[in-house]
Parts: sequence; C-alpha cells; structure tokens
Amino acid sequence: MTFRAIRNDKTEAGQNVRFVDMDENELMDGDVTVRVTHSTVNYKDGLSLSGKSAIPRRFPMIPGIDLAGFVEASSHPGFKVGDEVMLNGFGLSETHMGAYAEKARVKGDWLLPIPAGWSRAEVMAVGTAGYTAALCVEALVAAGVTPAQGPAIVTGAVGGVGSVAIALLAKAGWRVLASTGRATEADYLKSLGASEIVDRATLSAPGKPLGKERWAAGVDSVGSTTLANLLAQTCYGGAIAACGLAGGMDLPASVAPFILRGVKLIGVDSVQCPMVQRKAAWARIAGDLDRAKLAAMTTSVPLDKVFEVGAEILAGRVRGRVVVEIG
Repeated sequence: MTFRAIRNDKTEAGQNVRFVDMDENELMDGDVTVRVTHSTVNYKDGLSLSGKSAIPRRFPMIPGIDLAGFVEASSHPGFKVGDEVMLNGFGLSETHMGAYAEKARVKGDWLLPIPAGWSRAEVMAVGTAGYTAALCVEALVAAGVTPAQGPAIVTGAVGGVGSVAIALLAKAGWRVLASTGRATEADYLKSLGASEIVDRATLSAPGKPLGKERWAAGVDSVGSTTLANLLAQTCYGGAIAACGLAGGMDLPASVAPFILRGVKLIGVDSVQCPMVQRKAAWARIAGDLDRAKLAAMTTSVPLDKVFEVGAEILAGRVRGRVVVEIG
C-alpha cells in the first residue's frame, strides 16, 4: 500500500525535500489512519518546504501542519472509519510526519470532527492561520478589552492570520485598522471588514518607548519592531495578541506600555494549544466567520504546486489562504 508524499530527508549536503512514494509501514505510530484529501500552506509550511529551516526535528519528515480527510482505520474510541476529521499543529511537520501526503497516521486525541455543514476544503481554507486568528480574538475577549475602548489593529493584514482576524474582529463589532505594505490590496482588506489601512512602514521603523494612544487591541503576526510599536501606541488597559515572527524573533520594546498604561501582551500558541481552547476557537470560526468572505480570500492548488506556493508565501506575495488539494 504505497502513497504519494513530499518527504524531507537529511543528507550530508543538507535537507532534501522532494516527492516520493512511501509505504504505510513508514508512517509513525498513531491510533488513527487518515486518508488526507486537503491541506493548506502556512508561513511555517513555506519554511519547511524550503529545506533550509530548523522546523523538522527528526528525519525523515513529511511537511504540512494542517490536514483534513476521512478516517481509514481507527482504534481510538472517538473516531470510526469514514468520519471526516481535521488536525492543526500538534507537532505535524516538526516531530510527527505531516499533511503533504495521501495518508497520515496520528493520535486520535489530536483530531477534531469537521464542523457541521462545513467541507474539508473550507476548514483547510481556515487552517492553522485562521484558527490562530480565532485564538487571538478569544484571547482579547478573555483579556476584557472591548470595541468601546477603541479600534483594533491587525498587522500582516493581507496574510492568512491577518485576513481571518480582520473578518472575525469586524464581526465582533470592532473598527479594524489593517497594517500592510501592499497598498494595492486596500479594496481586498476593506471587503473583509477593515475600516482603515495603515502603512506598515510607520510601524516597522524604530519608534519611541511610548507613543500616542491609537488602538485598544491588536493581532500581530510580525513581531520585532512592529510589535514594539504596537505596544507603544496601545490605549490604556488595552491588549495585543502576538502569534507570529515574520519580521523577526526579537522584541526591542520597553516596559513603559506595561507599567504606565497597563497594556497586556498575550502570547498565542497554536501548536500545542489545549483542546478546550481549540474547540472554542473553532466554535467562533463556525459561528462568526462569513464563509463568503472566506471563499473570497481563498485559492486552491494541487499538491504538485505546493513548492511554488511555499516560496511565494515566504516572499510575502500570497494573499489570504491557499487550499492544497491532495486527494
């Protein structure tokens, strides 16, 4: 029983990422075997596909952090043959073979059923990027910030996290500011619910430890100087949910926003996030994400094109979400 997959092998010359035919016996341990039909491309996937990142922690490795499909075999009490399921994170493409293959064997405790009325392609249009955006919105709600305190800003607005975050925040009643360096995408961002476009150049240059109060909340996927500037311009009692590092892992900030304005910086992790939080995030997505807007931000490609998309996403040229059709 062979199947097609993208596999990353470690060689003396470095990582070798390529298409191969694999045997089911080569899959890792797990109590559920999934026939994978759809995946997606996130920034982390682009790094894995490049063959130049430290994302895989074991070899051989199959890249891809998101999958949707149906159960082919199961010894897990929660899933039976034929069930439609999805998986986000939990070490896929890092410590456990991932989604860019026609089959995956995983732990049933990592799986969620596809939300009622949704398709496998739609949940992959959301993917880890959209699910992370929902986790960020949930974190801001838990922090007690409200639209009455001021607008919300979203950085990396044209990307997957940003696109879904804008749609969810707008649905929740926020006036949303979208930060991007791609002015040509203004109409796209406003169609998702953004009220104003902020030039990312105003946030990417070093700023003051404390600036004019401009927003009460934010979702940041950039990090580094951009996140520092977001914090410096957050209103008293506001909060920023940080979930990415597209701009760098450093944070050249000061304590001023925290001790003078009571600003909260909330770290959001999507990989090992507890299941109760995952379910809450997906409930928000299923209830609040306009599926017409999701469709408008989504394109689809076959698995053969995933290397091209991976390079494009690293170059910052991908808009919204990309679904990978595997089956």
